[in-house]
Amino acid sequence: MARTGVLLVNTGTPDAPRAPEVRRFLRRFLSDPRVVELPRVFWLPLLNAVVLPVRGPKSARKYRNIWMDGGSPLAVYSEQLRVSLQQRLDQLRPGAIQVANGFLYSDPLLPAALQSLRDAGAERIVVFPVYPQASGSTTGAVFDQVAAASRRWREFPHLQLIGNYCEEPAYIAALASSVREHWQRQGREALLLMSFHGIPHRYVRAGDQYEAQCRATAAALAEALQLQPHQWRLSFQSRFGADRWLSPATDSVLRALPGEGVRLLDVICPGFAVDCLETLEEIALEGRHTFLAAGGERFTYLPALNARADHADAFAKRILSDL
Repeated sequence: MARTGVLLVNTGTPDAPRAPEVRRFLRRFLSDPRVVELPRVFWLPLLNAVVLPVRGPKSARKYRNIWMDGGSPLAVYSEQLRVSLQQRLDQLRPGAIQVANGFLYSDPLLPAALQSLRDAGAERIVVFPVYPQASGSTTGAVFDQVAAASRRWREFPHLQLIGNYCEEPAYIAALASSVREHWQRQGREALLLMSFHGIPHRYVRAGDQYEAQCRATAAALAEALQLQPHQWRLSFQSRFGADRWLSPATDSVLRALPGEGVRLLDVICPGFAVDCLETLEEIALEGRHTFLAAGGERFTYLPALNARADHADAFAKRILSDL
């Protein structure tokens, strides 16, 4: 019996690339006050009357562009990462640690996944949000759900919640290795753009450390790759709503770069542990079109670390460091 459980937590995904399933997922996701910090009395009617009817079908079309035989990319790659991590931990601590996946807004939901580890006999549970850079809108939501799930517990395991791993050496090394492998295949003359998910600027003003952690990751990766300032850029993607978001915006950067003489571009998304809609559709498809339409000649998206062995090893090192 495994005495320690590890719960990998990600946002979640629709069950199918159809409008009803996408609306159901978005309703759960965008109803979370951690995600959209607006008064509920204002936001929820707007969400149900305007946002979901418009965004549901539009997002469903985007999901259809990237859907895999096994389902949503986020679900497929999350399971592959879980298996890879389980195998690595079994090598290091045979039979001692059990790994499960849990999602915030789709099955397997976090409370059920957490309970499954307890039912399996875990006396210690490591909750590992797979967000390298922490934000109230992501890691904060994980902490909220863990607290809510444990509200009625009478017997408590030892709980450990990992806040972030934005500068963990093994994580940076895995990112750097993925870039070097790409350079070996295609050369390193292209500019490297590091695109992170954005958040509203007011979240940062309220004390969110996400932007600083994104910049720390980018700087650490650039240093590991021995990049000079003119060889890389940082940007923020996935704007939503009328708020001012972190800048520079990825889509604006992609439109501007060819005019600055950049014809060859590599894009990596170091804030995403596994590939998903935001990387495969927004960057690899839409971003590519934006850059080439603006005059770029070659655009390459570098996949997320997904189930790479060095990614699983980085997770294993982070987990074992506190056990």
